[in-house]
Amino acid sequence: MATSTYMTGRRKYARPQGMLWSENSGTLVNGLYVPTGYEIGANTGSETDTSLFNEFLVLSDDGRSPIAFKPTRIEIRERMINGRMRSYHIADKLQITVSWDMLPSRASEGAPNFNSDGEFYITNDHLQRKYKDGEYTSDGGAGGVELLDWYNNHSGSFWVFLAYDNYANFGKDDNAYAHMDQYNEIVEMFFSDFSYTVVKRGNFTHDLWNVSVTLEEA
Repeated sequence: MATSTYMTGRRKYARPQGMLWSENSGTLVNGLYVPTGYEIGANTGSETDTSLFNEFLVLSDDGRSPIAFKPTRIEIRERMINGRMRSYHIADKLQITVSWDMLPSRASEGAPNFNSDGEFYITNDHLQRKYKDGEYTSDGGAGGVELLDWYNNHSGSFWVFLAYDNYANFGKDDNAYAHMDQYNEIVEMFFSDFSYTVVKRGNFTHDLWNVSVTLEEA
Protein backbone atom coordinates (compact mmCIF):
# COMPACT_ATOMS: atom_id res chain seq x y z
CA MET A 1 0.00 0.00 0.00
CA ALA A 2 1.29 3.44 -0.86
CA THR A 3 2.38 5.42 2.21
CA SER A 4 4.48 8.53 2.71
CA THR A 5 7.44 6.20 3.37
CA TYR A 6 6.77 4.31 0.16
CA MET A 7 6.52 7.48 -1.93
CA THR A 8 9.74 8.83 -0.42
CA GLY A 9 11.50 5.54 -1.20
CA ARG A 10 10.30 5.55 -4.82
CA ARG A 11 12.13 8.74 -5.72
CA LYS A 12 15.79 8.71 -6.61
CA TYR A 13 16.62 12.30 -5.75
CA ALA A 14 15.49 14.83 -3.15
CA ARG A 15 12.31 15.54 -5.11
CA PRO A 16 9.89 13.03 -6.64
CA GLN A 17 9.58 12.38 -10.36
CA GLY A 18 7.75 15.17 -12.13
CA MET A 19 4.56 13.25 -12.88
CA LEU A 20 2.50 10.35 -11.58
CA TRP A 21 -0.69 8.87 -13.08
CA SER A 22 -3.29 7.48 -10.70
CA GLU A 23 -6.74 5.90 -10.68
CA ASN A 24 -7.65 8.07 -7.69
CA SER A 25 -6.98 11.49 -6.21
CA GLY A 26 -5.26 10.02 -3.17
CA THR A 27 -5.11 11.44 0.34
CA LEU A 28 -2.95 13.82 2.35
CA VAL A 29 -0.72 11.72 4.64
CA ASN A 30 1.77 13.41 6.97
CA GLY A 31 1.77 16.46 4.74
CA LEU A 32 2.30 14.42 1.55
CA TYR A 33 -0.20 13.67 -1.21
CA VAL A 34 -0.24 9.87 -1.53
CA PRO A 35 -2.31 7.87 -4.05
CA THR A 36 -4.56 5.20 -2.59
CA GLY A 37 -3.69 1.56 -3.24
CA TYR A 38 -0.69 -0.20 -4.76
CA GLU A 39 1.58 0.88 -7.58
CA ILE A 40 1.67 -1.25 -10.72
CA GLY A 41 4.29 -3.87 -9.89
CA ALA A 42 4.15 -3.36 -6.12
CA ASN A 43 4.30 -6.33 -3.76
CA THR A 44 0.72 -6.66 -2.49
CA GLY A 45 1.67 -9.24 0.14
CA SER A 46 -1.41 -10.78 1.77
CA GLU A 47 -3.78 -8.09 0.48
CA THR A 48 -6.96 -9.62 -0.95
CA ASP A 49 -8.82 -6.47 -2.04
CA THR A 50 -8.03 -6.47 -5.77
CA SER A 51 -9.60 -3.01 -6.19
CA LEU A 52 -6.43 -1.64 -4.56
CA PHE A 53 -4.09 -3.32 -7.07
CA ASN A 54 -2.40 -1.44 -9.96
CA GLU A 55 -3.72 1.94 -8.89
CA PHE A 56 -0.91 4.24 -10.01
CA LEU A 57 2.19 4.59 -12.17
CA VAL A 58 5.27 6.69 -11.42
CA LEU A 59 6.61 8.22 -14.65
CA SER A 60 10.30 8.50 -15.38
CA ASP A 61 12.19 11.77 -15.78
CA ASP A 62 14.66 10.11 -18.18
CA GLY A 63 14.76 12.09 -21.42
CA ARG A 64 11.65 14.01 -20.43
CA SER A 65 10.96 17.34 -22.08
CA PRO A 66 9.73 20.32 -20.05
CA ILE A 67 6.17 19.85 -18.83
CA ALA A 68 4.24 22.48 -20.79
CA PHE A 69 1.12 23.92 -19.14
CA LYS A 70 -1.51 25.76 -21.16
CA PRO A 71 -4.50 27.10 -19.20
CA THR A 72 -7.65 27.62 -21.23
CA ARG A 73 -10.16 30.16 -19.95
CA ILE A 74 -13.71 29.12 -20.77
CA GLU A 75 -15.86 32.21 -20.91
CA ILE A 76 -18.45 34.08 -22.93
CA ARG A 77 -17.37 37.53 -24.01
CA GLU A 78 -19.63 40.11 -25.54
CA ARG A 79 -19.42 43.82 -26.10
CA MET A 80 -22.07 45.93 -24.49
CA ILE A 81 -23.98 48.70 -26.20
CA ASN A 82 -21.62 51.24 -24.65
CA GLY A 83 -18.66 49.49 -26.30
CA ARG A 84 -17.25 47.94 -23.11
CA MET A 85 -16.38 44.23 -23.14
CA ARG A 86 -18.08 42.01 -20.57
CA SER A 87 -16.99 38.47 -19.74
CA TYR A 88 -19.01 35.66 -18.18
CA HIS A 89 -16.34 33.35 -16.76
CA ILE A 90 -17.25 29.65 -16.62
CA ALA A 91 -14.04 27.82 -15.70
CA ASP A 92 -10.30 27.57 -16.28
CA LYS A 93 -9.11 24.22 -17.67
CA LEU A 94 -5.55 22.98 -18.05
CA GLN A 95 -3.79 21.33 -20.98
CA ILE A 96 -0.46 19.56 -20.38
CA THR A 97 1.98 18.51 -23.08
CA VAL A 98 5.03 16.38 -22.30
CA SER A 99 7.32 14.06 -24.21
CA TRP A 100 10.23 11.67 -23.69
CA ASP A 101 13.21 11.15 -25.99
CA MET A 102 15.06 7.83 -26.08
CA LEU A 103 13.00 6.41 -23.22
CA PRO A 104 13.68 2.71 -22.56
CA SER A 105 10.75 0.62 -23.74
CA ARG A 106 10.62 -1.11 -20.36
CA ALA A 107 11.58 0.06 -16.90
CA SER A 108 13.55 -3.05 -16.02
CA GLU A 109 14.78 -6.39 -17.37
CA GLY A 110 11.99 -8.25 -15.58
CA ALA A 111 8.79 -7.55 -13.70
CA PRO A 112 9.50 -5.08 -10.88
CA ASN A 113 8.51 -5.86 -7.32
CA PHE A 114 8.32 -2.73 -5.17
CA ASN A 115 8.44 -3.45 -1.47
CA SER A 116 6.77 -1.43 1.31
CA ASP A 117 9.72 0.99 1.41
CA GLY A 118 9.40 1.74 -2.30
CA GLU A 119 12.54 -0.22 -3.20
CA PHE A 120 12.56 -1.75 -6.66
CA TYR A 121 13.46 -5.46 -6.92
CA ILE A 122 13.84 -7.79 -9.89
CA THR A 123 12.76 -11.41 -9.35
CA ASN A 124 12.66 -12.89 -12.86
CA ASP A 125 15.78 -15.01 -12.31
CA HIS A 126 14.45 -16.42 -9.01
CA LEU A 127 16.93 -14.30 -7.09
CA GLN A 128 15.69 -11.12 -5.49
CA ARG A 129 18.04 -8.35 -6.58
CA LYS A 130 17.86 -4.63 -6.00
CA TYR A 131 16.81 -2.62 -9.02
CA LYS A 132 20.22 -1.13 -9.79
CA ASP A 133 21.28 -4.50 -11.18
CA GLY A 134 18.44 -4.68 -13.69
CA GLU A 135 16.81 -1.30 -14.23
CA TYR A 136 16.69 0.49 -17.57
CA THR A 137 15.19 3.79 -16.47
CA SER A 138 17.59 5.45 -14.06
CA ASP A 139 14.92 6.45 -11.54
CA GLY A 140 12.74 3.31 -11.70
CA GLY A 141 9.96 5.22 -13.46
CA ALA A 142 7.77 3.84 -16.22
CA GLY A 143 9.18 2.90 -19.62
CA GLY A 144 7.46 3.27 -22.97
CA VAL A 145 5.42 0.07 -22.78
CA GLU A 146 4.11 0.99 -19.33
CA LEU A 147 2.97 4.38 -20.67
CA LEU A 148 1.32 2.77 -23.68
CA ASP A 149 -0.42 0.19 -21.51
CA TRP A 150 -1.84 2.94 -19.28
CA TYR A 151 -3.09 4.79 -22.36
CA ASN A 152 -4.73 1.64 -23.77
CA ASN A 153 -6.56 1.05 -20.49
CA HIS A 154 -7.77 4.61 -19.93
CA SER A 155 -10.33 5.87 -22.38
CA GLY A 156 -11.82 7.82 -19.48
CA SER A 157 -10.31 10.22 -16.99
CA PHE A 158 -7.57 9.60 -14.43
CA TRP A 159 -5.63 11.70 -11.94
CA VAL A 160 -2.30 13.37 -12.67
CA PHE A 161 -0.01 14.16 -9.73
CA LEU A 162 2.51 16.92 -10.49
CA ALA A 163 5.70 17.84 -8.65
CA TYR A 164 6.86 21.36 -9.44
CA ASP A 165 7.10 24.56 -7.46
CA ASN A 166 3.58 25.93 -7.14
CA TYR A 167 3.53 26.94 -3.49
CA ALA A 168 0.37 29.04 -3.92
CA ASN A 169 -1.63 25.80 -3.86
CA PHE A 170 -0.87 25.62 -0.13
CA GLY A 171 -1.73 29.18 0.83
CA LYS A 172 0.20 32.37 1.45
CA ASP A 173 1.94 31.79 4.79
CA ASP A 174 5.43 30.46 5.47
CA ASN A 175 4.19 26.85 5.53
CA ALA A 176 3.18 27.16 1.90
CA TYR A 177 6.85 27.36 0.95
CA ALA A 178 7.70 23.96 2.47
CA HIS A 179 6.30 21.63 -0.20
CA MET A 180 9.08 21.41 -2.78
CA ASP A 181 9.76 17.74 -2.06
CA GLN A 182 6.27 16.40 -2.79
CA TYR A 183 3.50 16.24 -5.36
CA ASN A 184 1.77 19.59 -4.99
CA GLU A 185 -0.94 19.62 -7.66
CA ILE A 186 -3.47 16.91 -8.57
CA VAL A 187 -5.64 17.28 -11.69
CA GLU A 188 -8.26 14.97 -13.20
CA MET A 189 -7.44 14.65 -16.89
CA PHE A 190 -8.13 12.80 -20.16
CA PHE A 191 -5.76 11.77 -22.91
CA SER A 192 -6.08 14.15 -25.84
CA ASP A 193 -3.19 12.70 -27.82
CA PHE A 194 -0.69 9.87 -27.42
CA SER A 195 1.98 8.90 -29.95
CA TYR A 196 5.23 6.95 -29.88
CA THR A 197 8.12 6.16 -32.18
CA VAL A 198 10.44 3.18 -31.90
CA VAL A 199 13.78 4.94 -32.45
CA LYS A 200 16.23 2.12 -31.81
CA ARG A 201 15.73 -1.59 -31.36
CA GLY A 202 18.03 -3.23 -28.85
CA ASN A 203 19.32 -6.78 -28.95
CA PHE A 204 17.80 -8.71 -26.05
CA THR A 205 17.29 -5.99 -23.44
CA HIS A 206 15.06 -3.11 -24.53
CA ASP A 207 14.24 -0.67 -27.32
CA LEU A 208 14.40 3.11 -27.15
CA TRP A 209 11.20 5.07 -27.76
CA ASN A 210 10.16 8.65 -28.26
CA VAL A 211 6.77 9.25 -26.61
CA SER A 212 4.56 12.33 -26.80
CA VAL A 213 1.48 12.91 -24.63
CA THR A 214 -1.15 15.64 -24.46
CA LEU A 215 -3.57 15.73 -21.52
CA GLU A 216 -6.69 17.84 -21.01
CA GLU A 217 -8.38 18.60 -17.71
CA ALA A 218 -11.76 16.97 -17.10
